Amino acid sequence: MNAQDTSAEPKPDLPLEIAHVLLIDVVGYSKLLVNEQIELLQELNQIVRGTECFRAAETKGKLIRVSTGDGMALLFFHSPEEPARCALEISRTLQGHPHIQLRMGVHSGPVNQVTDVNDKTNIAGSAQRVMDCGDAGHILLSKRVAEDLQQLSHWRPHLYDLGEYEMKHGVRVSIVNLFTAELGNSERPRSLSKAPEKADTALPAQTSSKKGRARLLIGIGIFFVIFSLIVLAIVALIFTPAILRSRQAALPIPVQEQERPSGASLPAPEKSIAVLPFENLSSDKENAYFTDGVQDEILTDLAKIADLKVISRTSVMQYKTGIARNLRDIGQQLGVAHLLEGSVQRAANRVRVNAQLIDARTDAHLWGQTYDRDLADVFAIQSEVAKAIADQLQAKLSPNEKAAIEKPPTTDVTAFDLYSRAKNLVLTTTFSAVNKQKLLQAVDLLSQALARDSFFFLAQCQLAYAHDQLYFLGIDSRRTSLSRISRLRRRVG
Repeated sequence: MNAQDTSAEPKPDLPLEIAHVLLIDVVGYSKLLVNEQIELLQELNQIVRGTECFRAAETKGKLIRVSTGDGMALLFFHSPEEPARCALEISRTLQGHPHIQLRMGVHSGPVNQVTDVNDKTNIAGSAQRVMDCGDAGHILLSKRVAEDLQQLSHWRPHLYDLGEYEMKHGVRVSIVNLFTAELGNSERPRSLSKAPEKADTALPAQTSSKKGRARLLIGIGIFFVIFSLIVLAIVALIFTPAILRSRQAALPIPVQEQERPSGASLPAPEKSIAVLPFENLSSDKENAYFTDGVQDEILTDLAKIADLKVISRTSVMQYKTGIARNLRDIGQQLGVAHLLEGSVQRAANRVRVNAQLIDARTDAHLWGQTYDRDLADVFAIQSEVAKAIADQLQAKLSPNEKAAIEKPPTTDVTAFDLYSRAKNLVLTTTFSAVNKQKLLQAVDLLSQALARDSFFFLAQCQLAYAHDQLYFLGIDSRRTSLSRISRLRRRVG
């Protein structure tokens, strides 16, 4: 039976199963050096695999693990308690690893295990929207998960409703903060500083940032303040209207007013930028990976400048070209004042790179440049764009940062080609047989790149990461994988 015949046949409904997703994101990932990123993710993998919830679900065969580039997603299938417990376990372990800062999001929804986890199911997207609201240390839950956990008495003291908020594309999300006296982050996320669209009544509304004991003390304090005010008012009424007026003038601001959110979101830092995915204008659409590589290197160069706030690759890839972009909305969603757009066109041994700097607050065009050069000059173009952006944003650029930006990742364009293709494969790898082949193909491409340039540092790091993923996904044996990683790390060091 050929493929055409197969596609013509009616397909039976595929069974859906409720999955409980824990999405984990490394805060500040894009600011790390490449070898630091690799080592941190390896350490995080070991921490996650060491949790009791992870081992129990893996033993039962009821766990899907997905790498997300700067973190991971874990899909549990037994209970919403699993991702919540796992998040708290990870948070507890991280107390001994203060250099690892995470934010986590939890959501539940139907998913088909037969398809790839990233194959257009909205469950990961919902978890992403919840997690993106958090800061370092936060464990944020969707309303669906929180309502399930609220049915269990031991979870109730640790669930704090933050209200309902409108996200991009008009999607409304109710968010609940999970924390204990020792674990999680009790502070209100900075991105949720504005008043919620809708107050939530299904869970106790909690807007204070104090722990449970502190909230109790505040409640007692409010009671005594109100009681004292009533006594004072009565005394004032008994004696003279003048006393009443003086007392009213001296009344403290009510606690409710002090704690009320301002209703306005924090302004984006002036020296902040997101590098949006570049458009591939090459006639050969297979060059899309090369375009991604150029954009990624410009982003990486900008991230080397300490005076700039640069949004990570994972956060910006959702705005791939081909989708209508509202730059003001994107700037607000990412919390940046500036956006960099561009395109890459490659033909034979020539390359044309166009870059434009936009003020996301006003849609004003601040700077633009087209570079039409030999393909071998692509690395110089990347560093020139980064330095031009730093100059436009008046960012301080130290001699060491300038030298790091001007240093090309490799002098071999073909090696960079191979590396870019491999990195794209690694970053889109999920837990399935098809993606196992993608990961093995990436290892082969990176090996070819290193055969051409054995000092290609980024390729060495990416190869170490690929082998680490082979082990994490259970494709490679522990002994073989760790041996290869150890050899690569010695080369990198």
